[in-house]
Amino acid sequence: METGPKTLLEAVEFFKNESNCIAYLAAQRWPDGVVKCPTCGSNKVSFLAKQKRFQCTSKHPKRQFSIKVGTIMEDSPIGLDNWLPVLWLIANCRNGISSWEVHRALGVAQKTAWFMLQRARLAMQDDLTGGMLGGEVEVDETFIGGKARNMHADRKKRVMKHGYIDTGNKTIVMGVLERASEGKQKRVRATVIADRKKGTMLPEVAAHVAKDAVLYCDEHGEKWNINGEFEMQVVRHLNQYVDGNVHTNTLENFWSLLKRGIGGTYIAVEPFHLFRYVDEQAFRYNNRRHADGEPISDAERFETLCSQIVGRRLTYRELTGKEEQKQEGTF
Repeated sequence: METGPKTLLEAVEFFKNESNCIAYLAAQRWPDGVVKCPTCGSNKVSFLAKQKRFQCTSKHPKRQFSIKVGTIMEDSPIGLDNWLPVLWLIANCRNGISSWEVHRALGVAQKTAWFMLQRARLAMQDDLTGGMLGGEVEVDETFIGGKARNMHADRKKRVMKHGYIDTGNKTIVMGVLERASEGKQKRVRATVIADRKKGTMLPEVAAHVAKDAVLYCDEHGEKWNINGEFEMQVVRHLNQYVDGNVHTNTLENFWSLLKRGIGGTYIAVEPFHLFRYVDEQAFRYNNRRHADGEPISDAERFETLCSQIVGRRLTYRELTGKEEQKQEGTF
């Protein structure tokens, strides 16, 4: 957006003005310039300058609405002057930003900052509008959890088997990455999975990868692709990591970025929230370069995130599991 900020310093200054915040978000939410009522869908909407709210001309409940309604920021008492710099930071900090950093910077409670960041991560989820991954695709898994060197000696003995850490103590993340090709930049999709069995792995790959793609995997790929559903080339890591064009090093680079953020910035992540941090890193990874190879600027990445905040809602009860507990208690 030409009139928007280009750096974090400019963003903080620009979004001090609530009118700038509203105008910027309105341009992302309604790029054609036609404001629509989130309740009835009518485009006959006026702006009430004094209240800084929109009003639908049709008479119905909730005819007045703010720019937050229908977005990840709905019902949040935090002002847009704080929300938008936070979105800028999480979109552009390569290793992420912790809730404690936001807490200290904004002066809000740490739990409030954590809730803001988790809602931002919801907006960072891949909406899969880019279609199936094709061409040359790398498939690999990684394990997120405590490092053996940090364990107590007794526990370390229990989790070590034949020189390898027992993966039952870690959370498994599977990734599929489409390599860069002419006119296309590399894209990654990653998800938390329960195990590495064929019944788990194969459906995940089939959901994201075109049948005519060529897969590059390590030796474990032969176990879930046992019937040859996909054309696959295997590099055996016990012998070598690169065999000509056959490797998973591009995906290993993504795992490195993911683990650096979790271990260095977030320190510890609960397994049931891990998928949110995976979505966050995948968003930044997929928004690094344009199709022609030119780098995507911080302002463009921020703009992309702001365009994805609509239609996604995450309540604190849902985030913490209290909603589920409440429903269970009614039976």
